[in-house]
Amino acid sequence: MNGFTFERLSDTIEICISAEHRFGTDAFLLADFAAPRHKDHVCDLCTGSGIIALLMYRNFRPAHIDAVEIQNTAHQQLLLTLERSEISCITPILGDLKDYRSEKELDLVTCNPPYKLDGTGAKNDSKAAAIARHEMLCTIGDVCSTAAKNLKYGGRLCICNRPERLCDIMMSMRENGIEPKRVRFVSKNPYTSPWLVMAEGRKGGNPFLKVEPQLYTTAENGEYTEEMKRIYRL
Repeated sequence: MNGFTFERLSDTIEICISAEHRFGTDAFLLADFAAPRHKDHVCDLCTGSGIIALLMYRNFRPAHIDAVEIQNTAHQQLLLTLERSEISCITPILGDLKDYRSEKELDLVTCNPPYKLDGTGAKNDSKAAAIARHEMLCTIGDVCSTAAKNLKYGGRLCICNRPERLCDIMMSMRENGIEPKRVRFVSKNPYTSPWLVMAEGRKGGNPFLKVEPQLYTTAENGEYTEEMKRIYRL
């Protein structure tokens, strides 16, 4: 089926993946960081195969999740996942996130956006992979602008990226009326530099930034840390 395979996320959820639209550790980390409430209406931007939306559904059961993706193949994968797993509270939306408008104000927006500035670094031979990794079709500013238009007052935007993009994230949040409130860095262990940063902003929030304890993925024995085992459900 077009090179599609299915990977089990739980006893009832199987996600459709392909060589171009897979997922990594950052998706599990961001879904856990965002932690929606049961009553929340949520949107996951740049959803890809839908992994973050699916993890939030599996772990937290928010009221509803919109999953927005511009690439048709990834969108089709999510449609197959939702049909196979019989999930009705995730709505897949094919389109440009800049055009997205929620039917009601949202409590939470999540996004695992392209990490690299367009025009920097070598692009993957696959156009789909290049779009996912480089800011060819959307920027951090676009993500923050869309979040601001759809979040209710006090609603949250949770985003992850490479640590070198942290200044861009915070500037874009503030420019769009979203105040950075929480930051957490992720490293392999205490001796390595962070490879990921997760940031939360609140629409209309007051200035006050909490830097949370660093998250380490690997213990001294080379296995996952207890926190990573919890996040991965090992």
